[in-house]
Amino acid sequence: MQTSKELQALLARIDRRGYPAYKDTRGAWQFPGYVLSIDHVQGDPFAAPSRLSVRVEGKTAAFPPELYRLPCQRVALQDALTRQFGRLAGQVSFQAKGSGHSGLIAVSRCGQEVLERTACQLDPRSGGLVVRLEVGFPANGRTINARELEKILFDLLPRCVQGALLYRSWDPGRLRAVADLAEDQHVLRETLPKLGLCAFVADGSILPRASGVSRRPMEGAVPFQTPPELAVEIDLPHRGRLRGMGVPRGVTLIVGGGYHGKSTLLKALELGVYDHIAGDGREYVVTDSSAVKIRAEDGRSIRKSDISLFINHLPNGRDTAAFTTEDASGSTSQAANVVEGLEAGADLLLMDEDTSATNFLIRDELMERVIHRDMEPITPFLHRVRELYENWGVSTIIVAGSSGSWFHMADRVIQMDRYVPRDITALAKQEAAAFPLELQLPPPGSRPDFDRRPAPSPELREGDRVKLKNQGMDGVSLNRETIDLRYVEQLADSEQLTALGYCLLYAQRHLLDGRRTLTQVVDALEEALDRQGLAAVCGGSAGLPALARPRRQEIFACFNRFRGLRL
Repeated sequence: MQTSKELQALLARIDRRGYPAYKDTRGAWQFPGYVLSIDHVQGDPFAAPSRLSVRVEGKTAAFPPELYRLPCQRVALQDALTRQFGRLAGQVSFQAKGSGHSGLIAVSRCGQEVLERTACQLDPRSGGLVVRLEVGFPANGRTINARELEKILFDLLPRCVQGALLYRSWDPGRLRAVADLAEDQHVLRETLPKLGLCAFVADGSILPRASGVSRRPMEGAVPFQTPPELAVEIDLPHRGRLRGMGVPRGVTLIVGGGYHGKSTLLKALELGVYDHIAGDGREYVVTDSSAVKIRAEDGRSIRKSDISLFINHLPNGRDTAAFTTEDASGSTSQAANVVEGLEAGADLLLMDEDTSATNFLIRDELMERVIHRDMEPITPFLHRVRELYENWGVSTIIVAGSSGSWFHMADRVIQMDRYVPRDITALAKQEAAAFPLELQLPPPGSRPDFDRRPAPSPELREGDRVKLKNQGMDGVSLNRETIDLRYVEQLADSEQLTALGYCLLYAQRHLLDGRRTLTQVVDALEEALDRQGLAAVCGGSAGLPALARPRRQEIFACFNRFRGLRL
């Protein structure tokens, strides 16, 4: 390994040369207290920034093992270090001058959720750390400005390393609080099934967000208040006794007037599958980790999904037990989303009437009288929601406001009144008794067939160059094929979408063989991610891109929306 002094000498030699000479800096360089690796050098100052990594030995970093005793604590500690490194990098970024991206120093930008990322990884055995970042190598035009890069590597970057990656630079109480919150959230999540709950919202939680484009808590928002009928108290190892609303398994209906907080509550439950940072307001909003948000998704592709539970006897005679289309309607897309959610292992479905296909959700008595059942291929979700829970153990939480028929099907009815929840189950059942539901429910359906066995796509063969491009929160593309993920609403970070692209590409090259079912493929992917981390799907750790780990449910969603999926 070469020394930092040798790097200084190299920078002096290449100063004022053409930009490609920066390629000579690639490799590992020993700095006092850490190793700096220059993994990828950008082609010119206007290209994507260079990728670097910093490695600190466990003895040097010296973070106490009790801070990362549990996997959830390790992820939370990594998250805290990434945020601190990012704050410090933001303070010194662009202090080195030049053209294009010159002087940029950046690490992954973390949102309100705590996610496992490639940006910072801690070895639980040795305590060693790796932080991956981007740096814009400075230039004047396209001529190397090595003195400015020296300023970055020998002055600005060491400040970030010292301030974020060494335990002695931290307030011990601050990191202890991070570890304690992570353990409390883990215990709370593990307690839900023991109490027969599928979700929990703590008293005092702040659910509204600052705006439609900000996930920060809204100032002055009404704190959450638990209805007495749904109050649950849970003892946590550090927070102590926590009181909140427990949502029992079964069918839960959320109702109320417009702008009273129905969708706000559902959105908090959607993202309750992730842990949240302190101060978010939703730290103790926890949902069954397998929960899937279901919505209509006009125009999505469907590949041999068994939607016969909801759609049958199409006029054109198409097989709905292995339904395929390049342009799904609202009802067929939502039916496919339900079935694919079950295939992904969901024990809880979340729905909002506002984003659903009306004819998929419900059909009233008068419509059934006019359009007889044998003339309608769609079995509404209303007719199956009890069956899903009673026969298969799949709960549903649904926001609705246009049909009282849901009162007959719900186990619990929660009314949002000016952001305050009220349990109106008794009242709703009493009123529903005056309006008997005379719909003829269908006979129980067969469990969908999940025996889909994908084969690899020829255009994504191993050895072929594939261009993988992230499109923000809209999707990810492989070569010319774009996977539209706009409506997979539980994706919390664009780095998860990049990771999904790599998961799909890895599976195409190593797992899809026409013999494994899609479930077995995703199982194998998750096993590799558990064993090797996100590097498992990227072919190694050198120059590892910025990735955040998605859930298995989103991995399924990505596969199901890939139009090149061969079944």
